[in-house]
Amino acid sequence: MASKDYYDILGVSRDASDSDIKHAYRKLSKKYHPDLNKAPDAEKKFKEITEAYEVLGDKNKRANYDQYGSADGPQGFGGAGGGFGGGAGGFGGAGGFGDFSDIFGSFFGGGGQRRRDPNAPQQGRDLQYQMTLNFEDAIFGKKTTIKYNREAQCDTCHGNGAKPGTHPETCHNCNGSGYVTAVSNTPLGRMQTQRPCPVCNGSGKEIKEKCPTCGGSGKTNQKHEVEVNIPAGVDDDQQMRLQGQGEAGTNGGPYGDLFIIFRVKKSNEFERNGFNLDYQQEVSFAQAALGCEIPVKTVHGDVELKIPAGTQTGTTFRLRGKGVPKLNGSGNGDQHVHIKVVTPKNLNKRQKQALQAFAEASGDKEYKNGGFFEKMKDAINGNK
Repeated sequence: MASKDYYDILGVSRDASDSDIKHAYRKLSKKYHPDLNKAPDAEKKFKEITEAYEVLGDKNKRANYDQYGSADGPQGFGGAGGGFGGGAGGFGGAGGFGDFSDIFGSFFGGGGQRRRDPNAPQQGRDLQYQMTLNFEDAIFGKKTTIKYNREAQCDTCHGNGAKPGTHPETCHNCNGSGYVTAVSNTPLGRMQTQRPCPVCNGSGKEIKEKCPTCGGSGKTNQKHEVEVNIPAGVDDDQQMRLQGQGEAGTNGGPYGDLFIIFRVKKSNEFERNGFNLDYQQEVSFAQAALGCEIPVKTVHGDVELKIPAGTQTGTTFRLRGKGVPKLNGSGNGDQHVHIKVVTPKNLNKRQKQALQAFAEASGDKEYKNGGFFEKMKDAINGNK
């Protein structure tokens, strides 16, 4: 040990403060710890760093090292002070490395890490429920009842898992902490690890006589139903939260929540765009050319729409407030009516005569060979 320069290993000067030494050790131990650094020489460097800190981090050992070149003083390495894995001054001893468990708490899960109290109330698990809605139900909302399975608090033991007339007791093995400590010897010295208590499975409690209904779990599988008020205006993939409709908590904790995910079916007539609706309205050539007033379907009922003379295919009219109710309660969206002028396919004799007369009045000389009807179709469809 005397042949090693511990100050050089930690990269500090001989007059370094205790704080400087501790800071250097934290930095290097994290850099070279074998669990974090897979380099071939990482374990060797980590051992040297730990050995150096065990000496320089202890005032008495540092004084001996500075004066005699050994942490054990004039007696040498094998003296009463103990070695790397030895007694009171060793790796896990009260005056050695064990005093600095906080250093490793962040990446070992050691003593410096805070643990959850196993006896504290814990909220139950949240659940999801997928609900499929018709197009109209999503627009106007509805009241419905859903059914699903969940873990509920046992009615027999009221959630404590014990047979009626008895009570859970503090675990004798872990004294209610839910954890037990194990000490093992490793190449790095004595290491302390904590794991869930095998007697109480981390609950901190022992149930000597278990509830006959739930078998000691405090919970039972329940077929649950709840009434749901679906708000007007919900859309596909949106969700709503029902507080306390999830699974039962532990140690008297509250129930979790239920999240309903909506799936909205498509409409054959309307296309939804947020809170607005798009609707395709067909009109005849005569209606488009002469103008008219026609009934148009909306989700709120038919309304009269005035079509001005000369309306072309692709013209869009807006019906204010005839769209989807807004979830914030500030009215409805709009409905956009897209006009499509229908070209007549099979004309009877009177229709042909009427259109021929129209063509002659318009000065069109090409109607006999079909040119007029082609032009009419182009005009209807908005083509030049």
